[in-house]
Amino acid sequence: MRDSVGDKPDYCMIESVMEVIGGKWKLAILQHLFAGPRRFGQLRRALPSITQRMLTRQLRELEADGIVTRTVHPQVPPKVEYSVTETGASLEDIARRLDSWGRWYHGRRVGPDPAEQ
Repeated sequence: MRDSVGDKPDYCMIESVMEVIGGKWKLAILQHLFAGPRRFGQLRRALPSITQRMLTRQLRELEADGIVTRTVHPQVPPKVEYSVTETGASLEDIARRLDSWGRWYHGRRVGPDPAEQ
């Protein structure tokens, strides 16, 4: 069971952030959702290393935290789409900056990205 964000003292706001978007997959999922609504299968194909169980779990946590919304369209077969909420969209700049930092760090550790040359 995850800790509640509301249980964190004021000086632990980084812990609160990590409780919501921490982990290996949440920002990667959000990065795909910033481009627009995606179905579960689309996310699964875009993130081939994630298991179906983990993707489901991460999406549920993001939904519970108000970062992602799940929309079920009444049709056969059922169509479910995930999209970022207004709160989730507020993370886009942070995610972009983290992506930029990751590329910078990777370049320092491994060498320049051939795609950027």
